[in-house]
Amino acid sequence: MKPLDLITIGRSSVDLYGAQVGGRLEDMSSFNKYIGGSPTNIAAGTARLGLKSALISRVGDEHMGRFIREELEREGVDTRGLATDPERLTALVLLGIRDQDQFPLIFYRENCADMALDENDIDPEFIAEARCVCVTGTHLSHPRTEAAVLKALRLARETGGKTALDIDYRPNLWGLAGHGAGESRFIASERVTAKLQGTLGLFDLIVGTEEEFHIAGGSTDTIEALRAVRRLTQAVLVCKRGPMGAAAFSGAIPDTLDEGEAGEGFPIEVFNVLGAGDGFMSGLLKGWLTGEDWPTTLKYANACGAFAVSRHGCAPAYPSWEELQYFFRTGVRNRALRKDAALEQVHWATNRKGDWSQMRVFAFDHRLQLEEIAGEAGADPARIGVFKTLCLEAVHRVAGDRPGYGILCDGRHGRDALYKAAGTGLWIGRPVEWPGSRPLTLEPEIGPDYGGLVEWPLEHVVKVLCFYHPGDDAATKAQQEDVVKRLFTAARRNRLEMLLEIIPSKVAACDDETAAAVIDRFYEIGVYPDWWKLEPMKSREAWRKACEAIHRNDPHTRGIVVLGLDAPAEELEDSFAVAAGFDLVKGFAVGRTIFADAARKWFSGNIDDQEAVSDMAERYAALCAVWDRARARARKGEAA
Repeated sequence: MKPLDLITIGRSSVDLYGAQVGGRLEDMSSFNKYIGGSPTNIAAGTARLGLKSALISRVGDEHMGRFIREELEREGVDTRGLATDPERLTALVLLGIRDQDQFPLIFYRENCADMALDENDIDPEFIAEARCVCVTGTHLSHPRTEAAVLKALRLARETGGKTALDIDYRPNLWGLAGHGAGESRFIASERVTAKLQGTLGLFDLIVGTEEEFHIAGGSTDTIEALRAVRRLTQAVLVCKRGPMGAAAFSGAIPDTLDEGEAGEGFPIEVFNVLGAGDGFMSGLLKGWLTGEDWPTTLKYANACGAFAVSRHGCAPAYPSWEELQYFFRTGVRNRALRKDAALEQVHWATNRKGDWSQMRVFAFDHRLQLEEIAGEAGADPARIGVFKTLCLEAVHRVAGDRPGYGILCDGRHGRDALYKAAGTGLWIGRPVEWPGSRPLTLEPEIGPDYGGLVEWPLEHVVKVLCFYHPGDDAATKAQQEDVVKRLFTAARRNRLEMLLEIIPSKVAACDDETAAAVIDRFYEIGVYPDWWKLEPMKSREAWRKACEAIHRNDPHTRGIVVLGLDAPAEELEDSFAVAAGFDLVKGFAVGRTIFADAARKWFSGNIDDQEAVSDMAERYAALCAVWDRARARARKGEAA
């Protein structure tokens, strides 16, 4: 069995998508950044569907090239074949959604990195690992990249691999249209037709739109073009027909496209056609490479294409395998798929990146408490920011390069610590609530319309503490719920994960039902936190009911972290022993138990920076060990 299902070869770029919809590209004021380029999109799309995918391409030795590499790795794509070009820049594409028929785009590909791909980038041993090599037409447009593609195809065939071609015809990239004509999909060219026809016999599968088969077949009559292609290859030909689905032809070409094999289609509202073909190809390759029949394979392809035309961006729109199965069960409930809230929740939750199966979080997001400690010591409040950088240093000392560690840090006093934590591999949560507020109000930086979140890095998790109890009066509940719901909506709009912390015991008496009731209520109003932060309940029954409430409402949640409430380490050990018996509990987020003593001594001048770091690192490491022991005992069935 070969370790890879698929290697794609060709374009790798950064897509800068206009965030505004319905205007000219000239008038776009902000852009969202995604990976792009047909082979790159297909590699990501097939990885989401469960295939073991890899990409052969080149990117520049700069920020955009690193973004592509890191994003592909987050998607689970093998990047061993992605070379870094020290001389050329990563390709860029600027795109916009003008209306349902116009999608302006500009290719920035002058001497770009991926067009420097050559035969030396094709490793025979790497190609031999793959069951299939998929290439796209653009890389047949230049002698250097063509040589690389032909070498890869030859090696694939020699080692028993399948081969696939996505014609992916862009006249602009063949030098047939100007820079302003990136949207153009067809210009007749005998040169391009001859170039394509010289390679068609190398493929087992060839996929294209009607216009793409026109260029491959040298005729604007689709049936005649398909027959011209058939005379040159025995490949299965799949002709994409837009809203009419697609037709597959394994043998002779009949008189009409309707006579080809077809799969179930999905009538949906078209929002954005850019990248739809790559989504279609991802679904098609999933079915083809897993041995499905053509109706099933085309059903996968049509559904993936439907997702692509329904959402903003290309690769980010593609479904996970779990999402695809969910869609097949529910069908089209809203023709504008992006407005189906339940479907969008599954899309979001099953495409999140990062392994956070263990969470050892040092929470030093405290503002009031540290202001009080500094005030008692007569220290300048500006020193709080310095202390938070020491907290971060303690985390790094304990975590090293190991995964599963994180921080909770605020932007008011902890700005410098947040800057230093960026890109270090730590989980980063950031609070938004005004400390101690009830009813809930937010920090001024969030803004009255919650627009401040637009400035947050995507790796920051929105953390909100809500003092909420099922026994609250109706007016208080309504006010609390409105803030949390609006915050959740704003976080999603800005592609930020959210952690909801609830501490009902600070409001009124609690029993084993309380936390579960609060959890159910927030799901009822449409709030689906990525994370829950719950107080250290000592009752196993309370934990069971809380976990069941979360599972019942959101089977794809990230999980739960246990907060500390300034409890002594011994008490936390008891609560950890109970919580660790539930798989949904991923770890802890504890603060004052770790930093309070060091903070008092440091602000009073009784210890220096390194003594404070050492004290906190020792306490943090001890708490991590307590959690790890509790989890290990629970997994051996020894937990209480």
